[in-house]
Amino acid sequence: MAVKNYPCSDNTQLSEHFNVKEFRCKCCQNHDILIADELIDKLEKLFEKLDCSKIIVTSGHRCSVHDRAVGGSGVGQHINGNAADICCYGQDGQPISSKLVCCAAQDIGFGGIANITSAYIYTHVDVRTSNIWFGDETVNYHTLTNDFYQYFDISRNSDTTKEDNSMAMKGIDVSKHNGSINWNQVKADGVRFAILRAGYGRLASQKDVKFEEYYSGAKAVGIPIGCYWYSYATSVEEAKIEAQVCISVIKGKQFEFPIYFDLEEQKAFNTGKANCSAMVRAFCGELEKAGYWAGLYMSRSPFNSYMEEDIKTRYALWLAEYNSKLNYSGSVGMWQKSSTGRIAGISGNVDIDEGYIDYAEKVKSAGLNGFSKTKTISTPTAPIIMATELTENSVTVEVKVNGETYSGKLNKKQ
Repeated sequence: MAVKNYPCSDNTQLSEHFNVKEFRCKCCQNHDILIADELIDKLEKLFEKLDCSKIIVTSGHRCSVHDRAVGGSGVGQHINGNAADICCYGQDGQPISSKLVCCAAQDIGFGGIANITSAYIYTHVDVRTSNIWFGDETVNYHTLTNDFYQYFDISRNSDTTKEDNSMAMKGIDVSKHNGSINWNQVKADGVRFAILRAGYGRLASQKDVKFEEYYSGAKAVGIPIGCYWYSYATSVEEAKIEAQVCISVIKGKQFEFPIYFDLEEQKAFNTGKANCSAMVRAFCGELEKAGYWAGLYMSRSPFNSYMEEDIKTRYALWLAEYNSKLNYSGSVGMWQKSSTGRIAGISGNVDIDEGYIDYAEKVKSAGLNGFSKTKTISTPTAPIIMATELTENSVTVEVKVNGETYSGKLNKKQ
């Protein structure tokens, strides 16, 4: 492996996005800088794969004294010019989650990769050729996995490459039980949508106490959101009442994802398949009349048992099954895959979802969920103008535009 030596004052542009000065040791001493050619090559590949707007090198080459000062062994990959600690930024100007960076770096072939901090925005990468290290420094300094996709519970179809943007999206659903949330960290962790509990039951006082806070926080950082209403209904009439309360809570807000009827109480299932299906139609029907994209959340097994066939294709479908895959052959918009996920910015367990439909574009174009429908105005053809009568001080004209004729008298300007 070619490792080059550069003077401390060198400002050579090593590649399109990296300069020697970025890799100087932070010890403030004027010693030379070691940089492996392969490190730069792989960093450029990482830049392209993640569609970065920039990659900040927070630590490049280190002398042994500085390496020990920051907790290293004094003989590691930074000493040899093979390593960099980095923060990758997306096109939106926000840091890309270290979890996604680790997965992408694994695909590119870095020999050493590790998340560095609990915020999951800083990543160590190096080009070692032996003793492969895939780690997470928030846990320990040992190899923890041979596959970051599996370790971080990230679909290989998630947004780790430009080509995969239209595939599965990583999302979460939250309620008051998730406590305070740092939405900037959530976004940096690769979360691309969030479904908020708006409330439950048939009273306005049962609005989720964190709903407003979560709504404002997610909107502030640009995370698309939907919401759900947890049902205790056992009849069509009760389902309609719950729908109206839900509408009163979410009125005046904008949601890029559907509004979901959350049906999971056993007492509802005890009323039978026909009644459960009728409650879904009732709740979702009220939402649709109010201008919302309606959806249904259920666990996969009771969904198969208690929903009639028309329901399965009528509304936006969000199914839960805590498994390595969703065992459902029909079409779904979202899959809730875990209730014990971990996301930066949220303390404790959180529900993890995968999304398969870009609802935001569909919702906005249809003018639903608080958005105004986009009006398309056709460009008129070039007008045809004809003078039909001419005098010394005026002219009468006919103008044809898009097949319509307009006429009038124009007076000479004095």
